[in-house]
Amino acid sequence: MARPAKPVRKAALNGGPRKSRPPVGLNAAMSCDTAFRIIARRYLDDLNSIRDATAEGDIQAVHRMRIVLTHLRAAIQFFSPIVDDQMRDQIRHELKWLNGQLGTLRDLDVAISNIKATKPKQPDAIPHLRVWHDKRAASQRTLARSLKSARYRHLIARISSWIESGRWATTKNKQAAKRRAAPIGAYSADRLTEWKDQLIRKSRKLSKMGAQKRHRLRLLNKKLNYAIESVEDLFGDKPLSRQKAALKQLRRAQKSLGRLNDDVNGRTLARALRRQGVKTAVHAIGEKQEKRLLRSTEAAYRKLAAVKLSRGIQSATRLNRDRASGP
Repeated sequence: MARPAKPVRKAALNGGPRKSRPPVGLNAAMSCDTAFRIIARRYLDDLNSIRDATAEGDIQAVHRMRIVLTHLRAAIQFFSPIVDDQMRDQIRHELKWLNGQLGTLRDLDVAISNIKATKPKQPDAIPHLRVWHDKRAASQRTLARSLKSARYRHLIARISSWIESGRWATTKNKQAAKRRAAPIGAYSADRLTEWKDQLIRKSRKLSKMGAQKRHRLRLLNKKLNYAIESVEDLFGDKPLSRQKAALKQLRRAQKSLGRLNDDVNGRTLARALRRQGVKTAVHAIGEKQEKRLLRSTEAAYRKLAAVKLSRGIQSATRLNRDRASGP
């Protein structure tokens, strides 16, 4: 299985450094609407920076663009009570379409990588590998057309406009205005705790879950992971934060759940090829390995349950306040 890519913001993938606005950090006293704009702009910039490399079929670019897109979708969901308007749901629908385009290609890349792992020294000797590559090429052409389409350009333009001046930001409704003006520190502490508790609750009886429920749990895990990363500025100095502890367990669980999900997707793709008359196999995990992955995930969630994310934000907030009022 391919290794997870490094954080997207460390490199642009289509020919050299990306020229963009200097990064703006968050602080706990900042209003929620300002924080949302900062976070959403980051991911929109990243999405634009790797579009060309993704359209050309670069494997790492495909993976990274999917990560950026998931970050953006998670950010919109994290701020959902703040950015609640009709356009939000339309944008979420279009982002889901784009994620589907990227996901199909990414699943093929993972399947091909796993198949090659069965004969790493002689991958060309693997039966029907060419069929998988042909299927990957066809999926890449479909994705390239989507990324160069008017639909994609319109989506990016709509998101940009919505971030800056969507109805969610201009409505004079008093409750909406109050939510927008709320400090991001307090909002994030509550929201992250809510999402973490939901994840721990949903993870119960993991060993008895079917593939679909496990997949939904993986998405919740990813959502919380990316939400913490999006507001990492609020955790302040690393020694005072609980961010690293939470991310370590979330990534541990994500790795195990991702391996299980890749196995399911690989089997599904192999069955689809068989229905087309191509008898092909895919490298699958065994029962013992599946149990080991599940035990690893359960252990990660037990440790995550003890992490108080809200205290990490509160501690950093107090420290910054004390420093600001110091001698």
